[in-house]
Amino acid sequence: MFTGIVEETGVVETVQPSARSIQLVARARVCARGLKMGDSLAVNGCCLTVARRVSRSKHTLIQFDLLRETWDRTNLRFARAGSLVNLERALPANGRVGGHFVTGHIDATGKITRWERAGPDHVLEIAAPPEVMRHIVFKGSIAVDGISLTVAAVAPRSFRVWIIPHTYEATALRERRIGGAVNLEADLLGKYVEKFLAARKRRV
Repeated sequence: MFTGIVEETGVVETVQPSARSIQLVARARVCARGLKMGDSLAVNGCCLTVARRVSRSKHTLIQFDLLRETWDRTNLRFARAGSLVNLERALPANGRVGGHFVTGHIDATGKITRWERAGPDHVLEIAAPPEVMRHIVFKGSIAVDGISLTVAAVAPRSFRVWIIPHTYEATALRERRIGGAVNLEADLLGKYVEKFLAARKRRV
């Protein structure tokens, strides 16, 4: 479980297909502290398991083995050496929930349709598939590339969020462009409510 508060932007070292998986290696500093093999780390909001770690003088190389499902469903398939990725360690039981509950299970990728400066802030508009849009509500929460954001506007096929200067500078969003893909995870609460209501309707 995560909260959508990005701790640092890591840098992709290599992306290499193997016989059983796709190996992704990223450089990290803050998130490498105390990190062990088998631990979970959110990479662009996607919960991945640490398969290997190698300490260097100024950073740590962290290897993940991506399944084909993860590769096909997330924007990690577009990652290249030098790409920035948002990193967040798993939430400890006594940790503070600074954003909202994020599972790290990506629902789908969205497409950036608007990305521009508006005063000191930025406006980000994302086209999303129906299975994500049905869970998005005005002033609700959405995880975009693992960042906990508040929905500012909702259209039939897209939604809008505002990005403050700190979020722009502290995350990989500063590398994104119009037409680019972002990982989306809708609010977990909305998914449960939808399921409970559907089950109730079937019983009536």
